[in-house]
Amino acid sequence: MRPTLARISFAALAHNLELARQYAGGAKILSVIKANAYGHGLNRAAKALQASDGFAVLNIEEAVKLRQMGIEKPILMLEGPFDADEMSAYSELNLIPVLHAEHQLEWLKLSGEPLDVFLKFNSGMNRLGFPLSEMEVVLAKVHAHAQAEQITLMTHFATADEDMGTDWQWHRFIEKAQSFNLPISAANSAATLRHQETHGNWVRPGIMLYGSSPFADVSAAELGLKPAMTLQSEIISVQAIKPGEGLGYGLTYMADESTRIGIVACGYADGYPRHAPTGTPVLVSGHRTHTLGRVSMDMLAVDISNIPEASVGSHVVLWGEGMPVDEVARAAGTVSYELLCALAPRVAVKEE
Repeated sequence: MRPTLARISFAALAHNLELARQYAGGAKILSVIKANAYGHGLNRAAKALQASDGFAVLNIEEAVKLRQMGIEKPILMLEGPFDADEMSAYSELNLIPVLHAEHQLEWLKLSGEPLDVFLKFNSGMNRLGFPLSEMEVVLAKVHAHAQAEQITLMTHFATADEDMGTDWQWHRFIEKAQSFNLPISAANSAATLRHQETHGNWVRPGIMLYGSSPFADVSAAELGLKPAMTLQSEIISVQAIKPGEGLGYGLTYMADESTRIGIVACGYADGYPRHAPTGTPVLVSGHRTHTLGRVSMDMLAVDISNIPEASVGSHVVLWGEGMPVDEVARAAGTVSYELLCALAPRVAVKEE
């Protein structure tokens, strides 16, 4: 059996959720498990995060799976209905739509049963949401629908993880929202961790639940987070090259000294980033080293010159325990979200 394996830790997921709850204070937790729970598996993440006050997903298929699991907690649909026909499923499954556009207000009338709704307002990200200036008008329209029960006011932050912070959006949003005395939801992972004033009634942690830091300047370990996914494999071949010899497709790595190379059974078809350059960190037999040359479909190469015990069968951690996914992502010029979500279906998964 090919040794490439993703280990998913239920204990780490539960730990990270509890940490989110501590940071959130009295706010309720909507655990974001869209995109197959950021690659961790929707069903297994929902089980591990069962202490959440609710869940947030993207599409009807994800919501159906949760209800089939017997989950009765609130399910927030982060982009709301994509067409009018979905409203019957919203009623049947008792889902909470995020309404962010005029046409969705019209579709709400088609709901057979009254629904709780989140109204999303654009406070500066300029992606989804009604204009803040129209909050009163939008609320009047929703109040006119018998199909709307509890209304929560929502926005999303563009720079909660950066020095710019949330103030510039939060002040715009809360200035309008506070006069309506309705529940508020604004905080993502970064705001949950760093901007307490934005917590409101519901926080929506995502990436932090999976053990990754939303901040470039603070590691997951420093925040107390634990990696939920460990992508691992083994060395399947050992090569020795001389100065001036190259390695892999395009010979993008040329040795300037004698180099001992381990060939690892993991490549971009497994979800490892093809664009990861020479020098991307990796763990071999518990020792830090780095990749060499171009990542291929099924294999990548690592420098084991200074790990004499490394040989065929040696354990390799691509990211996870002992090798933070954030470090790998930075070296590859991307973010941990992309790496975790890109885990390929062909990779075997072990639940722990």
